[in-house]
Amino acid sequence: MSPNVLALLPEIILTLTGVFIMMAEPCLAPNSSRKPLGWIAIAGTVGALVASWYQVSLGVTIHAFSNTIQVDAFSVLFHYVIGAVVLVTLLGSLDYFEGNASHAGEYFALLCFGAVGMMLMASSVELLMVFVGLEISSISTYILCGFRKGQATGSESSIKYFLLGSFATAFFLYGVALAFGATGSTDLYAVALGLQTTATPALAFTALALILIGLGFKVSAAPFHVWTPDVYQGAPAPVVGLMSTAPKAAAFAVLLRITFTGFPIYQHRWTVLMWVLAALSMTIGNLGALLQRDVKRMLAYSSIAHAGYLLVAFTAFPFDGIAAACFYTATYAAMNVGAFAVITQISGYDERARTIDDFTGLGQKRPYLAALLSFFLLSLIGIPFTGGFFGKFYVFSAAIHNGNVWLAVIGLLNSGVACFYYLRLLAAVYTKPGAESARLNQLRPISIPAAVGLALAAAATLTLGILPSGAVSFAEYASHSTLIEQGRQECAAHPDCHIQLQFDVR
Repeated sequence: MSPNVLALLPEIILTLTGVFIMMAEPCLAPNSSRKPLGWIAIAGTVGALVASWYQVSLGVTIHAFSNTIQVDAFSVLFHYVIGAVVLVTLLGSLDYFEGNASHAGEYFALLCFGAVGMMLMASSVELLMVFVGLEISSISTYILCGFRKGQATGSESSIKYFLLGSFATAFFLYGVALAFGATGSTDLYAVALGLQTTATPALAFTALALILIGLGFKVSAAPFHVWTPDVYQGAPAPVVGLMSTAPKAAAFAVLLRITFTGFPIYQHRWTVLMWVLAALSMTIGNLGALLQRDVKRMLAYSSIAHAGYLLVAFTAFPFDGIAAACFYTATYAAMNVGAFAVITQISGYDERARTIDDFTGLGQKRPYLAALLSFFLLSLIGIPFTGGFFGKFYVFSAAIHNGNVWLAVIGLLNSGVACFYYLRLLAAVYTKPGAESARLNQLRPISIPAAVGLALAAAATLTLGILPSGAVSFAEYASHSTLIEQGRQECAAHPDCHIQLQFDVR
């Protein structure tokens, strides 16, 4: 198989799946069910996950398209996260549009196309290729945000996300242009070498700052978070579950490659920026969530806080930081997409349950959904035996190991603040229902695909909490493979280099 085809095998499968859905959708009667198209999307997503497994099973780093694409354990880990999130979203929303929208086929296709862009971002080691993946992902999510066409809040959500997202993308692209001006290349390895001899270091650092602004928007880091509450509130619940996890995972993958691979020479500078961004995101996110009664707005501010927790890993040593960030990305994706999958089942297409009061009595009327929601909320808090606990432990330990004790203290204090608003929702779930919670009587039975999606998210969250060793080993393997490849590239650029690179992962 050609290296170019092998490197983009998951993306090719998802692209063909999306194209087939778009071609098949007009052939269905206007009032017929679009579920078969959803099953095709699910099959394509599973095929992409199998292709990613095949890539990593080869045990070698795959370079393609003039070394602009690099498939290694690092990129495959993020492929797993993105593919799993898309799979759970598809399973949970298979019945979401039933009887409400005749254009649901477009929804399934856009999920596949969005996943293509996200996976391409995770595999790219060239800034212009990152930009291409970013645009593919962003355009899909812009449309998905306003997919409930009859809702004014949906249109508002889509327009706000599009306008602010385009503004942030301009920052990113201008940063890429400045990086090329400072180093003569947009390849991350060439940028790292060029920074050692550049005559314009101020221009190079400005480029990095602009790139961080653009990616800071994508991960909802403060102070680039202003779009998040409004967009999450107006977008459909399954779309929020997707966009709060998968695009963030892709953006963090790019951020890790850019900082640790492209700009490691400026680590003493960008570490300070990450310290500030992490502290601001954790604090603003948690304090903002305290004031919310709308559940989706509350979880929007929660996602800002979790972006801050993940940014803590960037202040650690390269190996510890990359491994901790990879593991926390996986745990956050599992518990957050699971929480929104439950909200999707409770709220439905018409968003029947929006505020905390609307969830009153859920424990008595739908005990299984209540138990799952409680489990995901406890994991978001960081209660032991959940993935959230070990994820935070790993990140804060990495920060302390690097001497950032005060940042870890700020993170722990913010975790304590977060307990209040998560437990407030949890208390409402198990409060005796009153007349105002009658809307919960309208809940439909959980379909088998939705139950499978919820079970997958819960199993991943539980496994990452009680048996994290396998995921930690893979995260460390991903960290090793990235740093080793960076060393190989630097060694190849110097003919007199005689460094022997090896590692052992058990």
